Amino acid sequence: MNKVILSGNLTRDPEVRYTQSGTAYAKMGIAVNRPYTSKNTEGQPTVDFFNMTSWGKQAEFCGRYLKKGSSVILEGRVENDNYEDKNGVKHYSVNIMVERIEFAGKKASSGEGGGSYNSGGESNTNSNYDDNSEDVDVPF
Repeated sequence: MNKVILSGNLTRDPEVRYTQSGTAYAKMGIAVNRPYTSKNTEGQPTVDFFNMTSWGKQAEFCGRYLKKGSSVILEGRVENDNYEDKNGVKHYSVNIMVERIEFAGKKASSGEGGGSYNSGGESNTNSNYDDNSEDVDVPF
């Protein structure tokens, strides 16, 4: 089974492009903290960086609603992008193919928060998202 779930912040704005056949794809990066490992020499938590690709309507969703710094949770699979350049040098990289992505942070002024998109084509944008939890009376 090839399944990965990551939670982190986007390291750059999604870059949406289209194939010759008109299918959208978005390239993004994510930074994921490793909270249960020792800190690096500067006393900062260790961070892993991954490249990600999203396809179709989900890619358009990412381009429209996500930006650098957005907190997201995603589900996907790992793919190796290995190739040999014209000089015969092998290059190795890992790419996360996004199958589902959701907002994980607080609602921003741009309307971010409370939404998700999965590769099955379902958009789940919660327009009733309210981050004013102090204004709510809890009955217990």
